Amino acid sequence: MAAVQTSSLAGVRVPARAVAVAPTVSLQKNAASLALAGAASLLLTLSANAATVKLGGDDGALVMKPSTVIIAKGESVTWVNNKGFPHNVVFDDDAIPAGVSAEALSHEDYLNAAGDSVTTTFDVAGSYSYYCVSHQGAGMQGKVVVK
Repeated sequence: MAAVQTSSLAGVRVPARAVAVAPTVSLQKNAASLALAGAASLLLTLSANAATVKLGGDDGALVMKPSTVIIAKGESVTWVNNKGFPHNVVFDDDAIPAGVSAEALSHEDYLNAAGDSVTTTFDVAGSYSYYCVSHQGAGMQGKVVVK
């Protein structure tokens, strides 16, 4: 019969193999659980935030890039300050679905630094027109179409 090597764990004799394997299996299960949770979180984030719009073109043009986005009900649009700021995102009362509050959708406070962002979730199907107050005259406007 082969000899079994043992280790002492707080005075209890346990086969060395059991001591080495148990933590490894536990770590593998925890790593798998964390990976699964991270993937689920990423999937929820991607599906909830359906579109990103740059406030100001890469060339400094006063535009929304892209100018029109199409999303599904319950999804969100994030606007990110890019160039030529400050910018804001204001929805036109006369160019959104009936019964929706332009004030509730709008972000009237100016975004003052590169990378600043705001997000709006859309729960009602329809077409939503918006603009940057400071640059509307220069054509800085956009549209969200919710299917």
